Amino acid sequence: MAYFLSVLGLVLVIEGLPYFAFPAKVKEWALSVQEISGRALRIMGLISMLTGLLLVYLGRRVF
Repeated sequence: MAYFLSVLGLVLVIEGLPYFAFPAKVKEWALSVQEISGRALRIMGLISMLTGLLLVYLGRRVF
């Protein structure tokens, strides 16, 4: 459980960095996301999740 909380905390730190460092750019990006189709967003989300699963697998099995 301690490992899980550490990983979750690190994810939150990484996710929060752009909002802290570049708030104006994040606002611009958020407005531009509305122009992307729902299908494209789902595909990007799927690719992101599969990449994350692959990294977790490699981290647990290879290294």
